[in-house]
Amino acid sequence: MVCMNNFSQDILLWYHSNDIMLPWREKRPANPYFVLLSEIMLQQTQVKTVIPYFINFIEEFPTIQHLAKSSQERVLKSWEGLGYYSRARNFYKTSKIIVNKFNGVIPNNYSDLIKLPGIGNYIASAFLSIFFNKKIPAIDGNAKRVVSRLRMIKHTNRKLDVEVKNYLELNISKKSPGDFNQAIMDLGRTICTPKNPLCIKCPIINYCGAHKNNVINKFPAPKLKNKHKPHYFVVIGIIWKNKKILISKRPNNALLGGLWEFPGGKLETNETNQECIIREVKEELNVIIEPLKYIKQIKHSYSHFSITMSGYHCKYVSGTPKGMHPYEWKWIDPHNLTKHPFPKASHFFFNEIISTVQ
Repeated sequence: MVCMNNFSQDILLWYHSNDIMLPWREKRPANPYFVLLSEIMLQQTQVKTVIPYFINFIEEFPTIQHLAKSSQERVLKSWEGLGYYSRARNFYKTSKIIVNKFNGVIPNNYSDLIKLPGIGNYIASAFLSIFFNKKIPAIDGNAKRVVSRLRMIKHTNRKLDVEVKNYLELNISKKSPGDFNQAIMDLGRTICTPKNPLCIKCPIINYCGAHKNNVINKFPAPKLKNKHKPHYFVVIGIIWKNKKILISKRPNNALLGGLWEFPGGKLETNETNQECIIREVKEELNVIIEPLKYIKQIKHSYSHFSITMSGYHCKYVSGTPKGMHPYEWKWIDPHNLTKHPFPKASHFFFNEIISTVQ
């Protein structure tokens, strides 16, 4: 087993000497709201992608009270393009709970934190260690990769998690657990990378079994590849009525929930694009339309699937849009498109829509 004092001291020395500054680390002492927000944004998202979103988000919502008093739509608009929108919806719900139940103070114990929407084991552990100095290891993908190489752990999934947790619990710094966890994260992100790790710059190279045995690229063990990512053909309609267009909101429990979209759906077998858009709009909104003009076709990839999306200018014919409540659809001036949160694929049609009314 690694000499715990030396290991934690070496990695903390590297962490403090590098002093990697990130927007959520700039305030000393740490701002609990910034720490929690950053950990939520960083789930499944790279640091370089998160930074501009984090900066814009705290400008819009500088405190958790500002967030709780806002609307879900404003929150989603600030999150627009960052993806995994359930994070934004859950954090908005969490902000309301913290303000109403905990008087605006983020809980300092695991049992209360873990009950909040969108707060899982990793986020709770990272937050408590960083802000409250709790001696809890925060285990993300970076930590798993670093420890799997140090200990040459061949397991995957649950067995890997258990061994990583046991190792970090033994080695985590008692005095600076938050800095220790952030050091492991930074090390995995900047040096102990998935491919071509910079071992020569690693502060804990002397503890690394994989490097010593020249098998660094064999760890962590490769995961079973997921099935082929499905691809869908989708048709959307830009439905016009009196120089306004019809948009509808996706249900909160659906993929991209809470975002606005142009009505449409998946193309069925042996169905033309025009037939598809007529059918989908009738089924979804109880509206009869007439496709008029093809706009263009775009391709876009999401995390778990990809789409080819075709768009058509359409004429409203008849019918009153239906929805579970009045805010699930509305007619808007095309110049106001950018005021609403839309999936990224929809943005590819904005210029063509706005140019129509100029």
